[in-house]
Amino acid sequence: MKWKLFIFIAGLIMLTACGNSTEGEAGNEEVLSKDWTEIEKDAEGTEVNLFMWGGDEGINRYIDDWAAPELKEKHNITLNRQPMNTEEFMQKLLTEKKAGKNKGTIDIIWINGANFKNAKNANLLLGSFTNKLPNFKKYIGNDDPSAAFDQGTKVDGLEAPWGSVQFVFNYDSNKIDTPPKTLDELKAWISENPGKFTYPNVSDFTGNTFVKHLLVASAPDRVDTMAKEFDQDLVEKNGEYVWSYLNEIKPNLWRNGETYPESLTKLDTLYSQGEVWMTMGFNEARAESLIKDGTFPKSTKSFVLESPGSISNNHYLSIPFNSPNPSGAMTVINFLESPEAQIAKMDPKMWGEGMVLNYDKLEEEEKNKVDSLNRGESVISSERLNTYKLPDLDTGYTEWITNDWGNKVFEE
Repeated sequence: MKWKLFIFIAGLIMLTACGNSTEGEAGNEEVLSKDWTEIEKDAEGTEVNLFMWGGDEGINRYIDDWAAPELKEKHNITLNRQPMNTEEFMQKLLTEKKAGKNKGTIDIIWINGANFKNAKNANLLLGSFTNKLPNFKKYIGNDDPSAAFDQGTKVDGLEAPWGSVQFVFNYDSNKIDTPPKTLDELKAWISENPGKFTYPNVSDFTGNTFVKHLLVASAPDRVDTMAKEFDQDLVEKNGEYVWSYLNEIKPNLWRNGETYPESLTKLDTLYSQGEVWMTMGFNEARAESLIKDGTFPKSTKSFVLESPGSISNNHYLSIPFNSPNPSGAMTVINFLESPEAQIAKMDPKMWGEGMVLNYDKLEEEEKNKVDSLNRGESVISSERLNTYKLPDLDTGYTEWITNDWGNKVFEE
């Protein structure tokens, strides 16, 4: 499916990249010239269709049981969650673009990374809208790395940050008194505890991101550059540190590094069975549900490396070129970026993921709400997470790690 979609996108980009805006698109773009009061007024009493992945009960509960009723009460907007995989609604938009369908059925899409890059290149998005959103301007701003680049692709206001998760390590506090704080300390711990640590194969997103931290550590003054675009010169100069580190820890990994878990799920299983004493992954609160259902031991805690820090991964909301209700879409997105909505999303009874708002820009009352929210004993404080937060890197580094790891590490 993914390869077919890639080929489809590539062909369509050639057809559309140089084309003129259609009449329908121009009509939609008029909303970008309106002031915010008028946009909110136009949105009142309308329906907004949000197309998003629907495979998580907590996420669905947040949208259906909290966000939708709040939007109805505050703006008289009916929010319709439409569960659909990203590849499917991307293909739907591509087909509509090719057919010249200027009034579609999708108002908002949940998107990031390569899918955003493809949507941008194929002119599938409405236009630059984030600077119209009061909450974006107040709590995020154009200087925030998440607002500037999405895994190396310039955002250009075409999508609004919606959520952020950070990479954390989970460990059994009954077996580890003091977790490591740096990559050097982690290396020493692995040496002192042979067989009790490993990481997923780098074809897995989690394993790949673990290795990205080594690249960041090798070039601490280039983190912002790595978030913007792939730098071949950087990997040629700094790659040796990455591969040397991985080969140095290899003999002391689980099964002597002769094999690696093929997925995070497999690593979690090793951790739950006590074969390894650490696991890892995105979403700083993910261990809570695994503790509650008995998968992880109750003694599970979390930590981030203070050096080089903790890579974050952001996801976004965007508006298609042929949204039937762009004013409603913008009003919904602005609400979902409000402190009220972001703090509710942090609640483990709902979604449980981190907010995208800058903690330092919150009012004291809002900070107090964040600080008092009981996300679970295994979850690191928002203030600490924000202190060591790193931007995600360009997708080119993911490909570099995937392509070279097999020869540089796995087969050695």
